Amino acid sequence: MIKTRLKTLIDHCFDQGVEAGFWSAAAAGGYSLDEPKHAGQGDLATNLAMVVLAPHTDLLERVEVAGPGFVNCYLNKTVWQSVLPEVCANEATFGRSDIGKAKKVLVEFVSANPTGPLSVGHGRQAVLGDAIAGLLSATGHQVTREYYYNDAGRQMRVLGESTRARYLEALGLPFTFPEDGYQGQYIRDIAQALIEEHGDGLKDEPEVTPFKNKAERVIFDDINTTLHRLGIVFDNYYNEHSLYENGLVDDVVASLREKGLAYDQDGAVWFKGTECGLPQDRVIIKSTGEPTYRLPDMAYHREKFKRGFDWMVDIFGSDHIATVPDVLAGVKALGYDPSKVTVVLHQFVTLLRDGQQVKMSTRKANFVTVDELLDEVGADVARFFFLMRKADSQLEFDLDLATKTSQENPVYYVQYAHARLHSIRRQAEAKGVVLGSLADAPVGRLTLDDEILLLKAMAGFPGLVQGAALDLAPHRLVFFLQDLAGQFHSYYNKHRIVSEDEELSRARLWLAMGLRIVLRNGLALIGVSAPESM
Repeated sequence: MIKTRLKTLIDHCFDQGVEAGFWSAAAAGGYSLDEPKHAGQGDLATNLAMVVLAPHTDLLERVEVAGPGFVNCYLNKTVWQSVLPEVCANEATFGRSDIGKAKKVLVEFVSANPTGPLSVGHGRQAVLGDAIAGLLSATGHQVTREYYYNDAGRQMRVLGESTRARYLEALGLPFTFPEDGYQGQYIRDIAQALIEEHGDGLKDEPEVTPFKNKAERVIFDDINTTLHRLGIVFDNYYNEHSLYENGLVDDVVASLREKGLAYDQDGAVWFKGTECGLPQDRVIIKSTGEPTYRLPDMAYHREKFKRGFDWMVDIFGSDHIATVPDVLAGVKALGYDPSKVTVVLHQFVTLLRDGQQVKMSTRKANFVTVDELLDEVGADVARFFFLMRKADSQLEFDLDLATKTSQENPVYYVQYAHARLHSIRRQAEAKGVVLGSLADAPVGRLTLDDEILLLKAMAGFPGLVQGAALDLAPHRLVFFLQDLAGQFHSYYNKHRIVSEDEELSRARLWLAMGLRIVLRNGLALIGVSAPESM
């Protein structure tokens, strides 16, 4: 009776598989349920998995039972060989998909206030955000890149006071430099530009506004120039100050009060965070009347929802880790779904030279700027290195390695693989060997284990792109490119692409074409060039 019950269960599973299209009904009655021959192999055993999979010789070479609950499937080489025509036929679109289904996604990143040049920490965030946006676009999402900044508040006032002090200093007049003012050479440059425009006409100016406005314009132009050097263009800039001008911050406070989630105490306004999952209530307006960071951020995120985005991705430095729960609690309190907001926190960047930390800029500020880094290593290297670690891992940027123009440099290692693949076709044509038609490509000649491994890697590329996009993990693409380049270099050093066997040569030329396409497409997704010669 027990055996009958189990057989009934297995039959039911078999029928479900037939209904789902996993296998045909031809195997009905072809599997058994018996007592095993040896102790320790269960009370009863069935060969169902072997029977239903065995007929699929077009896909499977063989199947093996491997431990409890597992069946190892060995695919026919023809399955992997069939990948190559697909890669070569799709060319630039291979790896792309529409799984995003035009879902509207806002990716906010950089968002540095215009108080100075971008630091290397901002550089990591810029590249990370741009790569995430690129991956989401490649998987069918409708992506908007947004830069959120504040041109008002205390930081900007101090910027203006710093510029005024340097202006007066340059004129040889008495000045008082703010205690926590901005010290970089860029402030002196802006002050000198004011002298060239106005002479000493601003020496008695009581307001800080003209100094602040000039500094803001110059610095924002500088930031945009830096971002363009990295190949980054934003679709929209959102000014925090507009949230105040349009009454949106006040409206958030009013909404929270209506819901009983804001109250007054000790002259301050508090958000009742304890009713929204926070361990304690939070001040949103200080007793001085100045809002804390939480309040405008809540208003800004509410506006993101109102603009109709389905998914909002925030790229922040790890110093924001304490602020994220407060803002998301505010989003929930205002009636929106915080699960539609994903925050990616990245760790800091340490620059190393000769194994020692590079601590200070020599030209512009008390930190190393992105421009200085780009002057030394270039955009391709900077972008690649910034993505070589997971976002939540601290990044040690080795300048000695980054400035090498050999295959020791991981960027050149991958780019050289692409350039070598590109040169192979030229060399073959010089010897009279041409690719021929894709329809007649003799891919069946690609039977070596090394060749199958390369084909498997290419086959996995679209899935890798999808996973990296949905998990907001562009570092996976960098890992993949390094591994694929390594596999190719190893294959190339062991096997001749062009030989006396013309058919085999053509097959390997098509393999080289497919690898070149995948490397080029992968590099493009992270904004790195794919040179044809090096």
